[in-house]
Formats: sequence, C-alpha cells, structure tokens
Amino acid sequence: MGLEQPDLSLVMPCYNEEESIPVTIPRLVGAFESAGYRLELVAVDNGSRDGTSRALAKLAERHSGVKVHRVEVNQGYGFGLLSGIPHCTAPWIGFIPADGQVDAADVVHLYESAAASRGDVVAKVRRRFRMDGLRRKLVSITYNVLVRVLWPRLDTLDVNGTPKILPRKALLAMRLESRGWFLDPEMMIKAHLMGLRVLEFNAFARMRGSGTSHVRAETCLEFLRNLVIYRFTPKLRAWRRQLGDWRAEPDSPAMAMRAGG
Repeated sequence: MGLEQPDLSLVMPCYNEEESIPVTIPRLVGAFESAGYRLELVAVDNGSRDGTSRALAKLAERHSGVKVHRVEVNQGYGFGLLSGIPHCTAPWIGFIPADGQVDAADVVHLYESAAASRGDVVAKVRRRFRMDGLRRKLVSITYNVLVRVLWPRLDTLDVNGTPKILPRKALLAMRLESRGWFLDPEMMIKAHLMGLRVLEFNAFARMRGSGTSHVRAETCLEFLRNLVIYRFTPKLRAWRRQLGDWRAEPDSPAMAMRAGG
C-alpha cells in the first residue's frame, strides 16, 4: 500500500475468531488486490481470550494493508467497531464481521457500487439467501418487521445486514455511540434522517465455516429496548440539533476520535 491513501477502510471486529480470520482476511485482501483497489483492513481484536491476537499479528506481517488494534476488555460488538474508526484513513469506511458469511467478491462489488454513486449513500448487503437456520431466519424477519413498524420509511429490508460502506464524512457526522449490537440500527436510522440513499445489494449468506456466533437471546431484548428509546425519547432530537450542515464540516482527526467513542 505504501504511502498511497487506501480506497476503502474496513473495520473488522474479531472476538475469539482465531479459527475464522486466517481464512476470511486473506480472501478479503486478495479479492480487493485482484480488483485493483487499495484496501485498509482495520482488524480490531475485541478483547479476545483465544489465539486471535497471535493470528492477527501474523496476518499483519503478511499483508501490509492489515492494521491491528487491540481492545483489552470486550465491551460489546459496537464498541469494537467504534474503536476501529479512528484508525481508518480512506474516504470510504465500512464495517464487516470476521465470519466470512458474505463472499469476498461480493464485498468488492458492494464497494464498486458505492464508489460509483454521488457519495451520499450507505451501501449494504441484504442477506437474501441465508443458511443460518430456520429459527434465526424467523427471529430476523420478526425483528425487521418491528423496525419497519417503528420506522416505516427506513429504506432497508435487512437492517443488520453487513458489510455496510459509507462516506467517511457521513459516518463521522453520525456520532455513533451504541456499544452493543444496536450499532447497525443506529447507523441506518441516522442515515435515513441525514437523507442518505440506501444501496442494498442482495448477497448469499453462508453458514459459518468455523468459530462461534456471539449473538444471544438477550440480543433481541437489547434491540427492542433501544428501538423504543430511539423512537420515543428525545435522544435522536438532541443529535439532530447538533448535526448542522454535516457536508460542510471539515474532516478532522478530532472528529474521527469523537466518532470512535
């Protein structure tokens, strides 16, 4: 990568993913290299207790575009993502899990769709074909219906579908703060209120080849609680008052640190 600015920064939270990342990260890096794009992959060791740190160190030695940031104590999925934002330097920033459920070539196509737009977009995956079991599908459908009831104009059919890619300036203006699993809905709700267009790319979602999903039953309760807070309390109104003309704000390191919590 040298001194050239990357085309895209992807933040990947890795919590006990020593089995997954030796496969998923090289595939992702290789797909972008083959397509001729400079990828900066910010791999966040999100308080892992297995061999994730060692695996990431080896991958960073092997691939110059891989950066590693360590969170000593896991404080949630969202906190891991927020911790990676200040280390991103590209004009486009995305979030992607470490499980490799979405094919690396599809991530490249998603970035190309975003880069070909005028810029005021959120490009994201819709997991149109899912292989993670009937129970998980039913939970996802119920959850997305609930989101649409509370936010009928939200322009997505899969709120939690990742990866998500958006302009750096838009991401920083969101001032994301959710430390848990609600970070994805928070991003989509704020994108809607900022007038960002959603580019939703249908993708096949594989079953995990290795590692363990960290989504638990209490995750649904967290989503419900936060949806109600965002819909019926002044929390969002306070954020909107501070938003101003976000397109005109300078893109400064201070903004990145603030956006990263």
